[in-house]
Amino acid sequence: MDQAAMMERVLNQADRIVQKIEPSQMGNATPCTEWSARDVINHMVGGITMFSECVEGGSVPDERLGELMGGADLVGDDPKGAFSAACKRAIATFGKPGAMEQTVTLPFGVMPAGVALNIGIMDVTTHACDLAKATGLKIDDTELLDIALDTGKQLIGPDFRAPGIFDAEQPAPDGASAEDKLLAFAGRKV
Repeated sequence: MDQAAMMERVLNQADRIVQKIEPSQMGNATPCTEWSARDVINHMVGGITMFSECVEGGSVPDERLGELMGGADLVGDDPKGAFSAACKRAIATFGKPGAMEQTVTLPFGVMPAGVALNIGIMDVTTHACDLAKATGLKIDDTELLDIALDTGKQLIGPDFRAPGIFDAEQPAPDGASAEDKLLAFAGRKV
């Protein structure tokens, strides 16, 4: 499966989770301990939008990056609608001919769009697991979870292991689910 198709699969799975979250669950604590479910959705909208804008324009200006990744309220009164809109934009952007052959500038470096997209695949899937855990939902696409974990293991080195990015890998208990293995790799206690 090509990267754009994989990202579409990731975004569709994440959107499925977000759309099932009840309004009363938006304040639930998540394994990403600094953030509630609503905060994770807001962060995901910012990240997904950042990846889209990088592919569309090569980079994101610093002031826009601060808005997208700095905690501004990007979802307002409609977190589910904002999330779906960000996903639709990203799917359209990543699916454009030549999108994966570009070079993009992200906050952590200049890289081929395909490498950036792999980071996005791991990040979005991890946060979808955060939301699922926080709300009693389940990601049923274990192949996707395994791919995200394998991708993360290839991309996430010591330089990405810092608070606010990916905490130190945590142990996953024997017999842990694919969700828990991915969350533990991303530094969540499971």
